[in-house]
Amino acid sequence: MIGFAHRGAPAPHQRENCLPAFRRALAAGATGLESDAWLTADAVPVLHHDGIVGPPGRRRRITELPAERLPGWLPTLAAFYQELGTGFEFSLDLKGPAGGWERAADAVVAVASGAGGCAAVSRLWLCGNLPELAAYRARDPDVRLVNSTSVANVLAGGGIEAYGERLRAAGVAALNLRTREWRPQRADYATVLHDLGLAAFGWDAQRSGTLNRLAGYGLDAVYSDHLRRLVRVTGSAAT
Repeated sequence: MIGFAHRGAPAPHQRENCLPAFRRALAAGATGLESDAWLTADAVPVLHHDGIVGPPGRRRRITELPAERLPGWLPTLAAFYQELGTGFEFSLDLKGPAGGWERAADAVVAVASGAGGCAAVSRLWLCGNLPELAAYRARDPDVRLVNSTSVANVLAGGGIEAYGERLRAAGVAALNLRTREWRPQRADYATVLHDLGLAAFGWDAQRSGTLNRLAGYGLDAVYSDHLRRLVRVTGSAAT
């Protein structure tokens, strides 16, 4: 099971989505990192959660600024790979204006490819809605696509088997549900997905009991802010 350190799972008083947090997560044994990617005004992918920087009264959107005007602590994707290498799984939520997912994905894949070729791209998991994922599949055969959605959407799509078939037909690699939606009555979801050749992910897994429960369901990856718990349950390293 991949253990994605959510936003680097920063230590207390440490910035999230910063290089020291990512380094710490990998050093502790996390096998995966998670972040959010935005494009600057000059189309440089950078890692930040809400896409707004600056002190009160002078807040600016990352999409309105060139990369050279961003704070020094905010990493570009290129700097991330240069600092950390490519020997881990990397999950990215692509953010930005409506309709910009494909443009962001192209920029992210280009940087990953430049950093580590196909090996880096194949360890990249891009999260998004099913329509944008389906539209992107033909553009790149290697990058892993993750459908972050809800059980309500799964049920509206005909249930887990029918929805899983749609994911497979679209070339999506994994279904990602929030932890609270992975309930005992849906424990068979992972089995259904596996039978279709798809992976099952769970995000917002914070408690040890929750992490153990998801592992028991056979999930392939979990996302957590709690580094010790994450590493202990996913078996990435001894703690």
